[in-house]
Amino acid sequence: MYDVVVVGGGHAGIEAAAAAARMNQKTLLITNKLDMLGSMPCNPSVGGPAKGIVVREIDAFGGLMPQAADQTALQFKMLNTGKGPGVRCLRVQSDKDEYKKWMLNALQKQKNLDLLEQRAAKIILDDSKKKVIGIECEDGCQIHAKMTILTAGTGMNSAILRGHTSTVSGADGLPTNTTLSQSLADAGLKLIRLKTGTPPRVLKSTVDLEPAQIQPGNPEFLHFSELTKPEQVIAPEKQLPCYLIYTQAKTHQIINEHLQDSAMYSGLVTGVGPRYCPSIEDKLVRFADRERHQLFLEPERASYDTFYIQGFSTSMPEEVQEEMVHSLPGLEHAEILKYAYAIEYDAVDPLQMYPSLENKLIENLFTAGQVNGTSGYEEAAAQGLMAGINASLKIQGKEPVVLGRAQAYIGVMIDDLTTKGTKEPYRLLTSRAEYRLLLRHDNAYRRLANIAHDIGVLPEENWQYFLKSEAEFAQTVQALQDTHLKPNEQVNELLESLGAGNMEHGMDAYTLLKRPNVTIATLAPLTGVMPSVDVANQIEIECKYAGYIEKAKRDVHRLEKLENVRIPKGTDFQAMSNLALEARSKLAQIQPTTLGQASRISGINPSDIAVLSAILQANEK
Repeated sequence: MYDVVVVGGGHAGIEAAAAAARMNQKTLLITNKLDMLGSMPCNPSVGGPAKGIVVREIDAFGGLMPQAADQTALQFKMLNTGKGPGVRCLRVQSDKDEYKKWMLNALQKQKNLDLLEQRAAKIILDDSKKKVIGIECEDGCQIHAKMTILTAGTGMNSAILRGHTSTVSGADGLPTNTTLSQSLADAGLKLIRLKTGTPPRVLKSTVDLEPAQIQPGNPEFLHFSELTKPEQVIAPEKQLPCYLIYTQAKTHQIINEHLQDSAMYSGLVTGVGPRYCPSIEDKLVRFADRERHQLFLEPERASYDTFYIQGFSTSMPEEVQEEMVHSLPGLEHAEILKYAYAIEYDAVDPLQMYPSLENKLIENLFTAGQVNGTSGYEEAAAQGLMAGINASLKIQGKEPVVLGRAQAYIGVMIDDLTTKGTKEPYRLLTSRAEYRLLLRHDNAYRRLANIAHDIGVLPEENWQYFLKSEAEFAQTVQALQDTHLKPNEQVNELLESLGAGNMEHGMDAYTLLKRPNVTIATLAPLTGVMPSVDVANQIEIECKYAGYIEKAKRDVHRLEKLENVRIPKGTDFQAMSNLALEARSKLAQIQPTTLGQASRISGINPSDIAVLSAILQANEK
């Protein structure tokens, strides 16, 4: 008997199990193979647009992914540095082998957590058939738990597709699980069929890199986790580069000639693929006017023996893949070590879960990760984290943590899933967030650490870091505001050298910081104020973008009124005759928990919200 049982050892399962264990719940993680914990069957990287900020948010809750990504990275790169702070994000190339080892070691050391190498066969329901009480394994062993978290990834009823061939299998050669998804369907859950894919891997020594453009990492110390120290990450001079190449006219000719040989276009694929990470054949069909598409050769491990061809996902037969790869510049004689494939799998319709990630039909059943219709390691890890937290809070008799769209990208994702659903593998994008200037890489701890500490999921070391950082932030701002600068020769020479104009009237250093190109570091000779790089970066963004940030906060405040109006669980929307028929149907299906969530449902009009608000007020009276 456990408090929490977690099924699946991918990125969602890892964070779910670790979070529940940190919250002092007796936890069990069941997975097919322990040495595949944290496997990266697709892209060997962590982070990127929106996703990198999610990893920072996971760190603010004490999650494992940020530390693992830092300490097993092959390259660090800050993206979008030429754009505003709302879209800047960190991405690392990971050593996929070392990442798995790091995760296994971390979980083995985690208090309150047991690991079991076994396959879950089905969920066990109580006599009412409305509440899950555990898992039955393939060997017949039953594991009972107060809360069950399913993080089966792409492993439910999955099939590998190449050309005209479909092979019953999971990703990376793991077995598929047909009985688990069947037990969910038998319990009344609606399943959807989705598809994703992966590109070929080639032997580096057989690739000519002369035609490729080198893509180095950043030389400065970058990190996802605030606990990471410079000596724990790869030295700048040892970072491995990526390389940029482009598809050729011959590549396009081969793909177009064999289009009907692709599983995607032969009729073999029945699931819906990811719109924002399409296969190369899908790109050619959808963007027929494009003469070429960029591809990245990315190292998969420190031994630097293999390249992952980012952007070249395909479900073509192996012999066609050979032609396609050999048509690329520098890969004319490349040896393919692993052929690309598409994978179809069962997922649970996310409209069937509450924002807490608990299922609406089966009590005490939580789902997280690709089983909820998402794509990406980061999206999965974030959901696993929240599922582990909310399962633990339910055991403790406490309200779940539901992050708002203005609090975290995690909140944006879960709100999208539970309010709008998805018909394709959902991917986080910066464009999905209305308040991305508030949801930055630099301020994740300031947004979330207090919440994490209050619920007991944040390790003490992380909390002490946050307190120290907050104190340094406040002291630095105060010191800059207390430093009054006069328009003398020294000051104006410095400002002119920065292209920041002259100072005609005296002002404090914090106000001067608003000018372009002026930073805390450039003012240090005048002020003597020099905080840590991370704190300086936060202060500069808060100062320079103060007007935009305040406007975003005012917009959030106006919408909070709707978010604060709770809709009681079990509300009978169909009985609200004053509502439009479509509104009643949508509300009954999605069962929003707040008036704010109801307002974001497709098909719900402002007039419907006004009527619903009046009904709720009348019922409350």
